[in-house]
Amino acid sequence: MNFKLETTEGKARAGIIETDHGKIETPIFMPVGTVGSVKAVHQRELKEEVKAQIILGNTYHLYLRPGLDVLEKAGGLHKFIGWDKPILTDSGGYQVYSLAHKRKITEEGVKFSSHIDGSLQFFTPEKAMDIQRSIGADIIMAFDECTPYPCEYNYAKNSMEMTHRWLKRCCTHFDQTNSKYGYNQTLFPIVQGSVYKDLRKKSAEFIASMDREGNAIGGLSVGEPDEDMYEMTELVCTILPTDKPRYLMGVGTPVNLLENIALGIDMFDCVLPTRNARHGLLYTQNGIINIKNEKWKNDFSVLDENGTSFVDKAYTKAYLRHLMHSEEILGAQIASIHNLAFYLWLVTEARKQIITGTFYDWKNKMVKNLKQRL
Repeated sequence: MNFKLETTEGKARAGIIETDHGKIETPIFMPVGTVGSVKAVHQRELKEEVKAQIILGNTYHLYLRPGLDVLEKAGGLHKFIGWDKPILTDSGGYQVYSLAHKRKITEEGVKFSSHIDGSLQFFTPEKAMDIQRSIGADIIMAFDECTPYPCEYNYAKNSMEMTHRWLKRCCTHFDQTNSKYGYNQTLFPIVQGSVYKDLRKKSAEFIASMDREGNAIGGLSVGEPDEDMYEMTELVCTILPTDKPRYLMGVGTPVNLLENIALGIDMFDCVLPTRNARHGLLYTQNGIINIKNEKWKNDFSVLDENGTSFVDKAYTKAYLRHLMHSEEILGAQIASIHNLAFYLWLVTEARKQIITGTFYDWKNKMVKNLKQRL
C-alpha cells in the first residue's frame, strides 16, 4: 500500500491511498459491510450511486459465518461478495468490547462465546492475523482491546499496555506470513488510551514507532462526549506521522466527520448512516429529517434536491414515509442508499474544499446546517 499526501489546509489533508484493488481518495468514509453485506444495498448501488471506494468487513462475524473454509474456497471476500475495490477488516477487537458479558481476556488472547450458537472461541493476536489473511482484506487491523467509557485510569493503562504487547505479536506474525490470494495486504496498528491525555500520547508514540504503512485510532466511539473525542484526536494527530493515513475507527455523525477531518483524520467508518436509515433518519445538506414524522405525510418534494444518488430525485418524502410506516424493505433500501451517498458526498466535497483552500470556511457553515432538525 502506498499513501501520497497531495495537499493540506491547516491540519486538514487530501491524499491518495493506492492498493492492489484500486485507489482511495482521502478523506474517505467506508460503508460497513459487517457480514459481507452493506445492509439493504447492492454492490452495484455502492459503486454507482453511493460511489464507495472501499468497504469494511467484520472479522469476528465473517469468521463465525460463513466461515474461513467457505471464504477460502471462494478465493477470498472480494470474490465471495462480488466486490473488486478495496476492503478493510477490523480485527475482532471491538467485539472484545461489545461482548463483555460473553468473554474473558487474558495475556494470551480472548475467550468468548459465539452469539450464534454459544460455542467457545479463542482469538489471539496471531489468529486474528491469520483470519484476516484468509478473509483477504487489503487493509487489516491489529488485535486490540477497545476499552469502554467511562473507564478507570488503571484499567485503561493496563489495557493499552496489553494492546501494545499484542501489537508486537501481530506485527511479528503478519511479517512471517503471506497473503493467500496473490495481492498485497497492509497492517494498521491502533492507538488506545481511553480519554486520558498521557495514555493517548504514550500510545500514539508507540504506534508511530512501529513504522507500519498506516495507523488507526480506536476507542473513541464508545459513548464519550464529542469534545473528548476531538481533544484526543487532535493530540494523537500531532504525534502520528504525516506521511501515513490516519483512520479514526467507528466515527461517526456527519458533524463528527467534518470536525475530525479538520484535525487531520483521513479515514472513517460507522454503521450510523445505514442503521439510522432503517429507522427513518435521513441526513441532508440542510439538516436531519425523521421521515416517519407526520409533517412529511403530504410532502411530495424529492428527498434531497441537491442529492447525488438517483434515489434523492426519484422518490418523494411522502412516499418514503409511507414505505417506512408500511415496513416495506424498499424503504430501508432507499434510505440507506441516500444516507451513504450523502456521507460519500460529504467527504468528497471536503476533499475538494481542502484542495482549493476553502475547507474551514465551508466546514463551519456545513456544521451549522448539519446540526439542524428539519
